Amino acid sequence: MTPPPRFGRILVAGTLAGLLAACAGQQPRAVTPAAPQYSSPITADQVVGKWGLAAYHRPDDAGRTEAQARQGCRQPYVINRGQSGGFMMYLADQSQPSEVVSKQIPPGPTFIGLPEDAPGSESDREVLRFDGNIMVLRWVDKEVAGRYGTMVYVRCPS
Repeated sequence: MTPPPRFGRILVAGTLAGLLAACAGQQPRAVTPAAPQYSSPITADQVVGKWGLAAYHRPDDAGRTEAQARQGCRQPYVINRGQSGGFMMYLADQSQPSEVVSKQIPPGPTFIGLPEDAPGSESDREVLRFDGNIMVLRWVDKEVAGRYGTMVYVRCPS
């Protein structure tokens, strides 16, 4: 003996009502913003200090430019510690330094840029070389890279 069709509809409606009541009793959870999902392989301690700075546009000029950067220690580019654990550097076309960090999504390349931006953002610089005494950075934005070139920083003697 099968139940009448009306009984089946009542059973389905009752089940749905029970599910809706269970869902209505739950409070929505607050959504917290996601923290940056990258590591910071180069620390502020490693870059704070005085640096000679020079730039090149052609890869053939890299060696010569490193020697020019050493001469730049006469009027060094100073990198100070930031207030939030980063370090202070100038962004493209800015007259005031901004606090930046190194950032990487392993095993990818390392970038230097604003902490709130994802690694490789247009305002970032890619770290081509860093050994504590020499830092070579290239702007991600092609137009900016065309104007500023590849920047070579050489740590000045104390």
